Amino acid sequence: MREKHAIRRAGFVYIVGAGPGPADLMTLRALNRLQRAEVVVHDRLITQEVLDLIPPNAERLYVGKALGNHSVPQEQINALLVFHAQAGRQVVRLKGGDPFVFGRGGEEVQTLQAHGIGFEVVPGVTAASGCATAAGIPLTHRDLAGSCIFLPGHLADESDAYDWAALARPGQTRVFYMGVQRLPHIARQLIAHGLAPDTPAAIVRDGTRATQRVWATGLSQLVTLAPSYGPQPGLVIIGETVQLGHCFERQ
Repeated sequence: MREKHAIRRAGFVYIVGAGPGPADLMTLRALNRLQRAEVVVHDRLITQEVLDLIPPNAERLYVGKALGNHSVPQEQINALLVFHAQAGRQVVRLKGGDPFVFGRGGEEVQTLQAHGIGFEVVPGVTAASGCATAAGIPLTHRDLAGSCIFLPGHLADESDAYDWAALARPGQTRVFYMGVQRLPHIARQLIAHGLAPDTPAAIVRDGTRATQRVWATGLSQLVTLAPSYGPQPGLVIIGETVQLGHCFERQ
């Protein structure tokens, strides 16, 4: 009599953007995929109210990163996704904001493809749009800014990372993710390359959350007002549209 062999269920990975913080800024699709999870691999900036939506029986794996302190290297995160998917589990890789905007989701997709693992990427509200909107700052405006550029703040110290002359040109909004710590350097470079020192600029910390704080004034003045770097997420927005925000203070 032939033995019956159990057919192992194929694992699957959902790379899910949780948005900038509040659970009601998640998409319906993100919530649906999260509720399917058997394993959740989540970042530092996922709020408790979003974590509370994880099924109670799902395994939770924290892989948060902070400046200078990566609790789990990206290569190990990739390996975790592969391991649990190959074990037949439904895995949710839960990220703050959007997985494909400075979220390293593209690297995780490449790893899954290389191992032949099925996946889906679920977009989320990225910090730039969520935080700017919460502060009343349009990222584009027909009369003030015809373009918007997103930049990782941690690269600002590298001499050849950015074309500062291009970034100093008018008619654009510049958004630096995690740029608070390097704001003095960012401001010096932009002003040295021709941007007016009184160009409207803002810091939005804990954007969209109950603890949100906004500092908005001219760029050179903002450097003196900026809070010290801390564990809260902070976004720097520089451009003429900042003057439309409800917290903007004219010099």
